[in-house]
Amino acid sequence: MNTFDLTPLYRTAIGYDRLADMLTRASRADGGNGYPPYNIEAVGDDDYRITMAVAGFAENELNIVSEQNTLTVSGAQKPSDDNEHQFLYRGIATRSFERRFQLADHVRVEHASLENGLLHIELRRELPEQMKPRTISINGKESLIESQDKSKAA
Repeated sequence: MNTFDLTPLYRTAIGYDRLADMLTRASRADGGNGYPPYNIEAVGDDDYRITMAVAGFAENELNIVSEQNTLTVSGAQKPSDDNEHQFLYRGIATRSFERRFQLADHVRVEHASLENGLLHIELRRELPEQMKPRTISINGKESLIESQDKSKAA
């Protein structure tokens, strides 16, 4: 197992208490099977989309749960009576799955849709007003400098 030395980061970063835990989880294997395949795309400055290939799953067989900073997508197909079909080759997977995604702070799930065997999950990052960049004025210093410049010009 790899060990990360985050000391240099902690010298300049404040409030990243969960960073070490996230790096540890990311360094672990993701189950190794790669099923189901998925894409993650940025569709705007604060909008994202996860698209998962879930061919053969109905809406009621998929479960999406967003809890704290973790999004869990799982699927379990209802057992079918294989006596109805005689497969010569069966390449479409029917196994259950569970895939987890770590979400940054203030990222929430907007909605999900299932279209043509693709599950689309729309996400949005919404920073609270107190976290948005703002200009801080320095009281007293600006007026002092301006008055010194005016006195030198006179």
